[in-house]
Amino acid sequence: MTLTRLLATALYAALIAASAYAQQSKRFGRYELHYNVVNSTFISTQFASEYGIVRGDDRAFINIAVREHREDGTAATIEVYLVGESWDMTGRRTVFDFIDIREGDARYYIGEFEFLNREWRHFEVSFTAPESGKTHSFRFKRQMYREQ
Repeated sequence: MTLTRLLATALYAALIAASAYAQQSKRFGRYELHYNVVNSTFISTQFASEYGIVRGDDRAFINIAVREHREDGTAATIEVYLVGESWDMTGRRTVFDFIDIREGDARYYIGEFEFLNREWRHFEVSFTAPESGKTHSFRFKRQMYREQ
């Protein structure tokens, strides 16, 4: 197993185990968007270094993957054009500069942001799948906590 595959596997395990809300999804026709928000301290320093992710107890990231459900019953993660931002109750905004991570057949995107302990963060994300050309958007909010 390559180092990259090990790191991706470790990140995937951390994302599932770490998120208090677990991974969530939203369906848009044949596309299914999976998302979660994770404190950056849940990923290894090695993975963070490889992808240029800044770790800290006041830093987190949104992790997004889009799967296309095909007529033959199969599904796979796909490349999408993705934009998004997060803001706090005061209106302080972070526009995501998504990192595109590919490992084998898996593809996901990470957008980093800073937060204050116990603050509510609002998120808005839009994606466009090249095959359809249609843009899909959604919003959610999440209360953030620093690790104790």
